[in-house]
Amino acid sequence: MTRSTAVPSTALGIGRIRLVGVAVLIALAAVIALAPSWTARLSAAGFDAYQTLAPRRVQSMPVTVVAIDEKSLAAIGRWPWPRSLLARLIDQIARSRPAAVGVDIFMPETDPLSPERFLGRAGERLPERYAELLVLPSNDKVLARALAAVPSVLPVAGMHEPTRMPLRVAPFAVQPAIPPDGPAVPVEPSLVRFAGALTNIDELNRAVRGWGLISVDPTEGAIRRIPLAASIDGTLVPAFAVELLRVAVGVPALRLIVSGPRVQGVQIGNSFIPTESDGAVRVHFSPSNPARFVSAIDVLEGRVDPDRLERKLVLIGVTGVGQGEYHPTPLGVQMPGSEIHAQLVENIYDGTLLLRPDWARPLEIAVLVLLGALLVWATPTWKPYAAALLALGGVAILFVAAYVAFRSQRLVLDAATPGVALLLLFGTLLLLTLAEATRQKMSLERLMQAQREQNARIAGELEAARRIQTATLPNPDLLRGDHRVDLAAAMVPAREVGGDLYDFFRLDERRLFLLVGDVAGKGLSASIFMAVSKALYKSATLRGSGTDIGMLMAEANAEVSRDNSEMLFVTAFAGVLDLDTGELDYCNAGHEHPYLVQATDAAVRSIDGGGGPPLCAVDAFAYGGARYRMRPGELLCVISDGVTEAQSPAGELYGRQRVREVLYGFRDAQTAARTVVERLCADVDAFVAGSEPADDLTVLALRWKGAQAVGGLGSPAVA
Repeated sequence: MTRSTAVPSTALGIGRIRLVGVAVLIALAAVIALAPSWTARLSAAGFDAYQTLAPRRVQSMPVTVVAIDEKSLAAIGRWPWPRSLLARLIDQIARSRPAAVGVDIFMPETDPLSPERFLGRAGERLPERYAELLVLPSNDKVLARALAAVPSVLPVAGMHEPTRMPLRVAPFAVQPAIPPDGPAVPVEPSLVRFAGALTNIDELNRAVRGWGLISVDPTEGAIRRIPLAASIDGTLVPAFAVELLRVAVGVPALRLIVSGPRVQGVQIGNSFIPTESDGAVRVHFSPSNPARFVSAIDVLEGRVDPDRLERKLVLIGVTGVGQGEYHPTPLGVQMPGSEIHAQLVENIYDGTLLLRPDWARPLEIAVLVLLGALLVWATPTWKPYAAALLALGGVAILFVAAYVAFRSQRLVLDAATPGVALLLLFGTLLLLTLAEATRQKMSLERLMQAQREQNARIAGELEAARRIQTATLPNPDLLRGDHRVDLAAAMVPAREVGGDLYDFFRLDERRLFLLVGDVAGKGLSASIFMAVSKALYKSATLRGSGTDIGMLMAEANAEVSRDNSEMLFVTAFAGVLDLDTGELDYCNAGHEHPYLVQATDAAVRSIDGGGGPPLCAVDAFAYGGARYRMRPGELLCVISDGVTEAQSPAGELYGRQRVREVLYGFRDAQTAARTVVERLCADVDAFVAGSEPADDLTVLALRWKGAQAVGGLGSPAVA
C-alpha cells in the first residue's frame, strides 16, 4: 500500500517540475530572442570581458595622431588656437608627405580670432593700422588653403534633429551582393539614421577631399561598435576612418554592399570591409599606446622625425585634459576620439575587426535550449550538488567555447546572457524541487504516522498472538511434585512470534511424553503452522497413546501434511520416558540430535537412531523408533537449530561443539534443569552480541533422577 501510493506521487511531482521548467526555458529563450535592453547590457559586459582578457596586439601603426596635448597648450596657449596656427601645423605636416590628413576638430563657425573679426570689434580704435590689417586673408581662408594642399578629411556629425546645414559627401553607391536577374527593386539599407548634420563652414568643406562621420552611439556608455556608413536625411555618409582611407588611396567613390536591407560591408576600391547587418563594425581595442602620438608643438618646431608622418594617415586631434573628448572603451579606460579612429583604421588595415555573425543569436538560443533541457531533465531527480555541478558546468562550457571562438576566430558570441538564463532556470528548478521535496516530506510524515498507528495495531495483535502462543506451551510446574524428573524449557522467537514448538505431558502415571519441533521459517506464518502442528501431534499422541513412537510420528506426519498448501515442513524430536525405569522411546524426524550429559562420562554425547525426514517432507513415510535407557542423574537436552546456527557479528556460527562445551559444565546431577536452560540461552545471547537472530531458539532440558528400582545401562544407540 505504501509503495503504490508514494511512487506515483513522486513521479507526478517530477513531471510537474519538468513541465514548469520547460515553460521557463521557453520564456527565457524568447526573451533572449527579443533582446531587451537588460540582455544588451549583460552581453556587452561579457564582450568587454573578452577584450579585457585578450586585448588586441598591435601589428602595424598606419595612423599617427598629432595631438594638441597639454604640452602644446602650455607652449602656445589655451584652446582654441587661431586657425592660421592650425594651418601652419598642417603645412608643417604636409612637408613630410602624409598619405592623408584628417582633422578631428569641428569648426562650424568662422574663426573668432580672424583679423576681419578683430577689426569688426576694434577697428575704430586702430585707424592707423586698419588698411594694413584689412588686406590680410582670413584665418579660415589660410586654413582652407592649407587643407587644399594635402589629401585632407573633415568630420561630419549626425544630429537627431534637422539642421539645414549643407552636407558634402563623396559618391557612395549601394550595390547588391548578388545582381538581380530582373529589374532591381530599391531596398533601403538597414543603417544608422540621422535627421540632420553638423558640419564645418562651407569654405573649409570646399577645400578638403573627404568628409567622414564621427558620430557613434555608444552602447551603455562605452564605444564598442562604430558604423562604417550611416544615412543623414537619406544621404549615405561614410565613417571618418573609411573616408580617410578612401582619400589616402585616391578612390573617387565608395560602394555599400547589401543583400536586401542587410548590409554586408563597404568596398573601398579593391578592398572590402565586412560589417554587421546594420553597417557597423566591432573594434578590437588594444591598450592606449603613446607610440601613436606626436605632440603638435614638436611638429610645429620641427622636432618630429619625418618618418613618423611620411605615407601615414595623420589625425589631428585635441587630447589636452579638459579640452578633448574622451570616451570609455571595453578595456575599462577612456581614450580620445582621435585614438579610437586610429584603432579602427588599424583594425581595418590588419584585418582584426571583431565579428558577431547573424547566426550568433540563433546558435546561442539553441545551446541554451539544449543545456536547459538537460537541466530540466536532471535537476528533479539528481542530488542538488550534482545538479548544481551540471548547471555550473554548462555555464563554464558556454564561456570557454565563446572565449575560444573570440581568440581563434575573432567571433563575438554571447555567453553571459545564456549563462545567466541557465542559472535562473536552475534556480527555478531547484526551488521547485525543494518545494516538491518538502511536500513529499510532509506526505511521508503523514504516511509514516499512519504506518506507525498501523504498526502499533499490528504490534498489539502480534503481542496478543505471542501471549496466546506462550499460553499454549506447557507449564513446567505440572511436574513440580514428581521427584523422578526435573524438566525446564524455553522458546525465544526470532520475531514477535516463532515457529519453534515444544510440549510435554503425562500419558499416565509412569509415562511422560515430550516433543521439540521446528517449523521451516519464522514469523507469523511459522507460528500459525507451529500451533496447528503441535495440536495435531498432541491429538495423534493422545489417540494412540499405546502405540509405538514411530507409528505416532507417521500418524502425525499424515495429520500435519493434510491441507498444507504452503508446503511447509516441521522437524521434530518426540519421545516417551518411563519415569520409573528411565527407558526413553524416541523418534527423530530431521531434528537436531539431542545431547546426553552424565557425571561419569568424559564428554557430552548425542543420541541418534530412530530417524527419518521432517514431517510433511515425504508422504506416508514409515518412521521407526529407537530406545535409550537413561541413568539416574543423567541430563537430556533437546535444542532447535536456532542454537547451533546463531551467528556472531562477525558471521561465526555458534555450532554444536560450543553446545557440548556449555553442557559439559552441567554434569553435576544437582544442577537444576532450569539452570541449564537459562545458562545455555544466556551464552547464545552473549555470542550473538545484539545481532539479529537467525532463527527461533528452543531449549528443553530433562534430568531423570531415577526411581527406587533403576534399570541397567543405556542402550548402545549413543554417539
